[in-house]
Amino acid sequence: MASTTSHDDTAAATTNAGHDHAGHGYITAKDDYLKRLRRIEGQARGLQRMVEDEKYCIDILTQVSAMTKALQAVAMGLLEDHISHCVVDAAVAGGPEAEAKIKEATDAIARLVRS
Repeated sequence: MASTTSHDDTAAATTNAGHDHAGHGYITAKDDYLKRLRRIEGQARGLQRMVEDEKYCIDILTQVSAMTKALQAVAMGLLEDHISHCVVDAAVAGGPEAEAKIKEATDAIARLVRS
């Protein structure tokens, strides 16, 4: 019997932007990313408490800086995973997909540099 895949099954594996979810580069470190993001979430709650408790401005700014660095570390890790997995795979395949992935990575780098 031949296997069939419905359009809904295919659509479920793809985002609205058309990116395939079948193996993102970060998937092997997913738990690590989630732990880091939960820690950052805790930092954000801590910042809210600091403001509520009217802590000293410089102390709040110090914590904002720490949270910013933590977010940047997550972003750099995701970018590295994207380049070493998604971009490399597309480059090996060649064609318009490779050009699109390289442009996508370049655009992501530009957003990170601006932030």
